[in-house]
This record gives sequence, C-alpha cells and structure tokens, in this order.
Amino acid sequence: MAAKPLGADDDGDGYAPLAEINVTPFVDVMLVLLIIFMVAAPLMMVGVPVELPKTTAAKMGQPKKPVIVSLDKEGKVFVREEELTADSLMPRLTALAKEDPGAIVYVRGDKNLPYGRVMEVMGQVGRAGFSKVSLIAEAPPGAAGKK
Repeated sequence: MAAKPLGADDDGDGYAPLAEINVTPFVDVMLVLLIIFMVAAPLMMVGVPVELPKTTAAKMGQPKKPVIVSLDKEGKVFVREEELTADSLMPRLTALAKEDPGAIVYVRGDKNLPYGRVMEVMGQVGRAGFSKVSLIAEAPPGAAGKK
C-alpha cells in the first residue's frame, strides 16, 4: 500500500478536517458577561437588612446658613444679602458669632477693591469672634479641571 500524500483524506479530494476550536466568539461572550457583571455588581449590594433600635436622642439639625460677608465694587458691605453700614457691621457680626462661634465666614470682595479694604473687613470678622475665615475667589476660565 502506498503512503498517502500529506493532507489527503479518505474521500480523495485532498481536504482534511480542521481540528481546531475557534475561541474568538467564546472570548467575546466572556468579555460581554464580564462587563455586565461589573456594572450590575454594585447595584446588587444593597446592604445587610438590619432592624434598627428606637432612640429618644434628638435629631441632628439642618446645617445652618453660612455667613457670607461681601464687598461690592463701591465698597459697600453685605452680610448674607443684608447691606450694612460701617457702624452696624461689628454689632451684626458679634451677634452672629454668639449664635454659632464655630461657623465659617466666607469673605467675598470685588477684584477692583483695594486689598486693604478687604483686610479691614476680615479683621472685623476676626474681632467679632469668628476663628474660621475663608476668602472666596473665582477660577479663571478653562482652569476648572487643571491641577
């Protein structure tokens, strides 16, 4: 009996069956399932069901309205939305400090005001009894996402 040529089969047409498994569809399906489970897993984590005990403790209060001191371009001083004169600023700030001495005061000043005027108002805020004072500024356009 003569040796068969390489690649010959019993049919005599010269084509042998391919005995390899195409894994590409399998990998595609696994990647889709992986993405589905990655998205769905956090949604399934609702927490452990627990019956909470009753308490007579007081509910936590709503956060208080922040104290915002603003200086407009004419140099007028506003506490929240209320315009104050130079004489009425200290008594108003002192009254607010007595209500909540740990409150943060945000100071906003127009960019065209002299630096000394803004520092004068910040000094009055400190003398009124507030220890946490922050300046508010606006980011330049296009700098919001930059570090």
